Amino acid sequence: MDINKLFDVKDKVVLVTGGGRGIGLMIATGFVSAGAKVYISSRTASVCDKDLANVSRSLQICLLWKNANDWLKNYLSMNHLDVLVNNSGTNYNATIEEYPDDMFDKVLNLNLKRIFTLTQACLPLLKSNATGDSPSRVINIGSVDGIRPPPQTTFAYSASKAGLHHLTKHMASQLGEENILFNTVAPGAFRSKMMKATLDAFEEVIKSKIPLGRIGEPEDIAGTVLYLSSRAGQYTTGAVIVVDGGVVAGAKL
Repeated sequence: MDINKLFDVKDKVVLVTGGGRGIGLMIATGFVSAGAKVYISSRTASVCDKDLANVSRSLQICLLWKNANDWLKNYLSMNHLDVLVNNSGTNYNATIEEYPDDMFDKVLNLNLKRIFTLTQACLPLLKSNATGDSPSRVINIGSVDGIRPPPQTTFAYSASKAGLHHLTKHMASQLGEENILFNTVAPGAFRSKMMKATLDAFEEVIKSKIPLGRIGEPEDIAGTVLYLSSRAGQYTTGAVIVVDGGVVAGAKL
């Protein structure tokens, strides 16, 4: 066992969707710091340029959903992809009586369907360099809200994340023989755009209900994803790894 290479991701080619802010930015920064070649996508390219100047390129996410494999190969001269991190997502909060169909569709579409679509489009790149000794990885960012019902009335969000957790397991069972590993990370409370308003109003209350007593930090999420992307995580597929400071185990939040 070479302990020095156990968590090594140097020179791996990585694509992080929604990598310009929040958890996606934390993950992308971790890969960059570890020596990976990182591409990020964002619905707002200026956010990527401003917040992650060391990352290789900024991509418009709308260009990725259709013909992603050809676009990445032709525009970026990318001939393989080692790690795809499906992080981009959205949320909507409304009472059950007022929850609109179009917003339910929007959340399910981006958080679940488009993850399948992008992964499907990237399969040729994921397969091209994958071997039993060096498999490719797809890491989906789920949520603790896909494991337990959240206190907020975010019905489509929790349903989409629960669906994503199961989709990950299904794809893991189908593509293991192609040397592609599929796993989900289910974060709890981290400082992100999606969580900002909630933390601004209720941070101390939220922390009081987390067994570890704090909000997640960039190292917490980046370290988990680096493990899944390295030799250390090479026998892990079809897993949902909870990174929440004990919220689900404590069932207090």
